[in-house]
Amino acid sequence: MVDLTVTLSGLTLDNPVIPASGTFGYGKEFAELYDLNILGSISFKGTTKDARLGNPLPRIAECPSGLINSVGLQNPGLEAVCEKELPELAMLYSKPLIANISGFSLDEYVACAAAMDQQPQVGIIEVNVSCPNVHNGGMAYGVLPESAAEVTRAVKAVTTKPVYIKLSPNVTDIVSIAKACENAGADGISLINTLLGMRIDINRRKPVITNKMGGFSGPAIFPVAVRMVYQVAKAVGIPVIGMGGISSARDVIEMMMAGATAVQVGAANLVNPYACKEIIESLPCVCEELEIEKLSDIIGIVE
Repeated sequence: MVDLTVTLSGLTLDNPVIPASGTFGYGKEFAELYDLNILGSISFKGTTKDARLGNPLPRIAECPSGLINSVGLQNPGLEAVCEKELPELAMLYSKPLIANISGFSLDEYVACAAAMDQQPQVGIIEVNVSCPNVHNGGMAYGVLPESAAEVTRAVKAVTTKPVYIKLSPNVTDIVSIAKACENAGADGISLINTLLGMRIDINRRKPVITNKMGGFSGPAIFPVAVRMVYQVAKAVGIPVIGMGGISSARDVIEMMMAGATAVQVGAANLVNPYACKEIIESLPCVCEELEIEKLSDIIGIVE
């Protein structure tokens, strides 16, 4: 038997496979297809302090080997998530969750983190620092080490739960940002968030999505994600959750060899709702083929 367990900041996961935030909702639709408890954890839909309708349609554009989205953090807001969505998800999934939070000011990040700290199902708080700081010219918090560290310190001050900072790849030096977050008290790093992309409808001579540009995800970004996970994992002493284009058990193993302790599966869920289930079921066979007895032994083995 292959041992698939991994540990994130004291939390033991039965396997390293986690649906990525924004691609799995609150699990209800997927629970109709398979038992969610086979998953290592779930990073549920990103939560903001106030409810958001998201960006105007159209906000999805298909691409070869991926897609572009500009959904705009559509969610019912912090109160509804804590009072309705999480209790309903608890009836479907019994393991600790990853709470993905976003904010457009430090106060919003703090409010979301403090509320998630009180939720018994939440095991890890994942902080999306790709949001624009409305009090600083709209520049995303995650593009500079100083601002990413500022968010990290603010969130850590109001929670006792592990805090993982989810980093954007749309930066010059992702390692310096990861190290700044670690120095500010982050318990782990999640990466990568989506790359910035664009599609044009050549018949209409207009951008495909209303916002013109959006987050590019899917298999096409996997090599970029592996490279960034490798760089960050070598530079920090805290766990890394790797994501970006993962769609198979072999992708999981490759990402873990690069340094990821666990992985998140995103766009693949939108193409194939059984993606996470199939990856988990095939992991033992691929491990046996590669003579891997304990999956945690391969974390960061590539020098």
